[in-house]
Amino acid sequence: MRKKQVVVIGSSDDADNIDDAYLIGKFIAEQGWVLVSGGRGGVMEAASRGAAEHSGIVIGILPDEDLDASNRYCSVVIPTGIGYARNAVNVLSGDAVVAIGGKAGTLTELTYAWIYGKPVVCCTFAEGWSARFSSFRVDDRTGGAVHPARSVAEACRLLEGILAEGAPS
Repeated sequence: MRKKQVVVIGSSDDADNIDDAYLIGKFIAEQGWVLVSGGRGGVMEAASRGAAEHSGIVIGILPDEDLDASNRYCSVVIPTGIGYARNAVNVLSGDAVVAIGGKAGTLTELTYAWIYGKPVVCCTFAEGWSARFSSFRVDDRTGGAVHPARSVAEACRLLEGILAEGAPS
């Protein structure tokens, strides 16, 4: 049986949301889910560390072609060599997406999540695009469900509900 996969997105240079990203990564591992990220620093590394330190599987999907360019907590590294276009691969690799803060790269991932109908938990407490996207109307299409979370605990509860056995995503 395939394990549920959660994509955590956010900026590689974000130092403000490290503790929250760590806790969400830890929660993902404790549920037995796989954490997927862009494999870099900042939010991605903190979530990866949280999952890895709690025996989780951590997949890093890199924009370049260097296997050694990931953060040290990735247990599986996928170098794509396609730059920011890898953001589509990131989103498609998850049953759900968690956005923590974020800049332009995170916005592209949020938009891909919308287009591909992926459920997204937007951490509104983290500012950046995760705070703005939940009230932002991308277009008139019916995309994935966007769930605002005002705390780490709420983000975790929302993920649990989204990924509950048999729950629609």
